[in-house]
This record gives sequence, C-alpha cells and structure tokens, in this order.
Amino acid sequence: MGQTLCVCSRGTVSLGGARYLLLHRLAEGGFSYVDLVEGLRDGRFYALKRILCHDKEDRQAALHEVEMHGLFDHPNILRLVAHCMVEKGTKHEAWLLLPYVKGGTLWREVEALREKGTFMPEQRILLILHGICRGLQAIHGKGYAHRDLKPTNVLLDEDDQPVLMDLGSMNRARIEVNSSREAMAVQDWAAQRCTISYRAPELFTVPSQCVIDERTDIWSLGCVLYCMMFGEGPYDAIFQKGDSVALAVQNPLTLPSTTRYSAALQRLLFSMMTVNPQERPSINEILHQLEGLQPAPAGQDTTQI
Repeated sequence: MGQTLCVCSRGTVSLGGARYLLLHRLAEGGFSYVDLVEGLRDGRFYALKRILCHDKEDRQAALHEVEMHGLFDHPNILRLVAHCMVEKGTKHEAWLLLPYVKGGTLWREVEALREKGTFMPEQRILLILHGICRGLQAIHGKGYAHRDLKPTNVLLDEDDQPVLMDLGSMNRARIEVNSSREAMAVQDWAAQRCTISYRAPELFTVPSQCVIDERTDIWSLGCVLYCMMFGEGPYDAIFQKGDSVALAVQNPLTLPSTTRYSAALQRLLFSMMTVNPQERPSINEILHQLEGLQPAPAGQDTTQI
C-alpha cells in the first residue's frame, strides 16, 4: 500500500506513486468525506476517503481502519488500494483510496424502491443477503466483528453483489467484561461507534459479567434484512421520533402484515433478531439456512424485478 502523497497540481493528487484527477464529492459526514477520483494512469474510478484527525486518538482510529482493511482479500469486503497520513497544519487527514462501486449503497437502492412504491423481490433479497453473509463469514472467521453493519455501509456493484465497507468500528469479536467499569467502557464505545437503530440489545446495557461476541453483527444483519423487506430499519422510525431505541429492542420484533415474502424468510429474520444473543444463529448457520432458500447459486444470473 502506498504511504506517500502530495498535491501535484490543482485538481490532482498523487498517492502510492500514481496520480489521480479529483472529480466531485460523493459523500460527506461529520468527520470524513469521500471524493470520486480518476486514475490518470489506468483510467479507473476510485473513491478517496479523507478522515479528519484532530488528535493522536483520531489518527490511531484511522490507522486501525487501514489495518482492518489489510486483513481481508474478499469479494464482499471493500479492499484498500492505497493510504497515507497527510499533515494539515496542526491537524492530520488520513487518506484511504478505495475502489469506486458504481451501484451506490444498499440504503440508496431501498430508498429508490420506496419512492416508487415498490419493494425488493425475495429472490433479489436472498442474493444480496447471501453476499453480505459471505463478507461477515470472512470477518467472523478471523475472530473479528464489524460492529456497524447497516444499509449505508453496504455497497452494491453492477451485478447486485454486496460489498461491506466502513471497517472503522471493527474490533475483536470476543470482548470479556469482568467489572462494571469494563461494562461502562464497552457501553460508551458502542454509543460512539455502533449506529443506534442497528445496535444489538446487549450493547445498550452491558452487564458487569458477560462476553460480547460477533452475534452483535447477527442482530444488525437482521435489521438490514428487515430494511430490504419493508423499506426501512425496524427501529429507524422510533429513533427519528425521539423515542427510546434501547427500550424498543428489548421487546419481541413485530412485522408488518404481508404475504409478499415466504414464511421461511420471515422465520430467518426472527431468528436473527432474538434479544438473547446466545439464541441467535451463527453466520455459518445462517448461510446453511440460506442454501435452502436460495433460488439460484450465488454468482449465477438471476431474474430481477
């Protein structure tokens, strides 16, 4: 991975020994923004993510994201092309060069369907869900958890294959909590790094003696599946109204009345969104269940509506 960067001229940057033309802003958040760039050597498009780092802790967090990318070479996890740390006066910016995925986020697709008054067909849901699960399987297989799985952190390529991104919240899957102080530290970390309406129940009130593991991702996966089925996450409206998500996640999930989706898919959803993490299936178990539901092997052409 490239470690050096310089601004070569107005509108271009050099990163990892190659030059890129800055095109336009793709996205902007509180502490980062993403620009579309074009490689002057290869003519390919890339996403240049710039993370604002105000102090040493911010720099370490950005480098942690880089490190997490380096663990994986998987078609369902966004790869890192190059990176560097840029000095901006007294502050720094971490620059991450990533492949540009033309299809945009899963959330953008769900929103577009909702605006048309239509819903995602089950066959397409299964195809996308299978790819997300394959990415999570790779993450869990290395002993890590994503911790911030949500529709805005899933990209869709031109073949509808999902790609997991934003690995900054990823950490070791198994977190042993042995005191109230450790419990509060985990709870505070989750409040900062895990999106509230997709956060697992066990991360809202962490017991003083417990083990948090990768099944936090299974809950979030269930929320993503619900979003594909019904056009929004199960707790999005509760959060937007200002009501307590922490209380809502302690209650059994209820589904809108529909015959649009099979009973088997709805059972799979309920199994993921079990309040007790010990009762949730593993990612391998979910993939095994998906094999029975999948209308066509992943990667083959499927008819989409």
